[in-house]
Amino acid sequence: MNLLEAMRYLAALDQHRHFGRAAQACHITQPALSNALRALEAELGVALVRRSRQYEGLTAEGEVALAHAHRLLHGTEALRQELASLDGAPRGVLRIGAVPTAVPVAARFAARLRARFAGIQPVLQALSSQALENGLDSLALDLALGYAERLQPTDRRLRVLPQYGEHYFLVRRSAAATAADPATGAAGLQFDSPWRWADAARLPLVMLTPEMHNRVIVERALRSAGQRIVPALETDSVLALMQAVQDDGAGDLAAVLPGALVSATRLQPGLVAHALVDPVVETPIGWMTSLASPPTRVLEVALQMAAQPDWLAHVRQHTGSLALDR
Repeated sequence: MNLLEAMRYLAALDQHRHFGRAAQACHITQPALSNALRALEAELGVALVRRSRQYEGLTAEGEVALAHAHRLLHGTEALRQELASLDGAPRGVLRIGAVPTAVPVAARFAARLRARFAGIQPVLQALSSQALENGLDSLALDLALGYAERLQPTDRRLRVLPQYGEHYFLVRRSAAATAADPATGAAGLQFDSPWRWADAARLPLVMLTPEMHNRVIVERALRSAGQRIVPALETDSVLALMQAVQDDGAGDLAAVLPGALVSATRLQPGLVAHALVDPVVETPIGWMTSLASPPTRVLEVALQMAAQPDWLAHVRQHTGSLALDR
């Protein structure tokens, strides 16, 4: 039995929550993955996976084994990167997570990092805030872009590199929004006068589901404006949220979006964005990494780029207050 491969299969099964998808991600057949995990269980003398006709999760022993698997895989990748980077050029996988509303920024970062260092292979996942923190704790993630406000001042598990302040906009369809966007020279999303949160609450809003931290922020702002609402539509997908607003048959649906998502929709015609005020809300967004293990060679150069003035200037162009800065 190859212990390292079996541990990789266990981590993949936990990530994908499905034998077939885990096998596909590992580029093996489902029977091969199942057999490897049964061999690992036999070697360890305990059941790791709760099985019926479908995957039902890990046993308590499986959770312990999973924590060791992540540490083993992390250490192996660190060694691989160290050996492959002896000539000075960083090489290896960088596992990045981002809250859904910050994915456009994380994607820009990953693309720029890959352009500067051809040997780096970024792998980007959209994850909830809790999943990001769990992934950093277990070393399943190297780097995460998320809400720094969730961390306690006494929390010494994570290092945080501030990136930008997240501002919020009401985005809705507008038949009049057809003029050229000055930032792109093409017809697209338009910026109009600011709206109060209390006024935005009167529209039927598409909102992320309650477990998403963005929903917590939006509801907190609405409460501070004396409003409580029942969403017209809820989703855990940013793509679905944006599509619902963009659809020309969706009526008067609107959404509260952070600047990073507004910037990503600037080429979408027929939309208008209003900066939300009274109150003006700004939420700190930062890169986070675990302090439980020394950074790999690839993570080192990623953290260096995250602090460079040219990158931070680029971030400011596509996040924050956007229209307020024009």
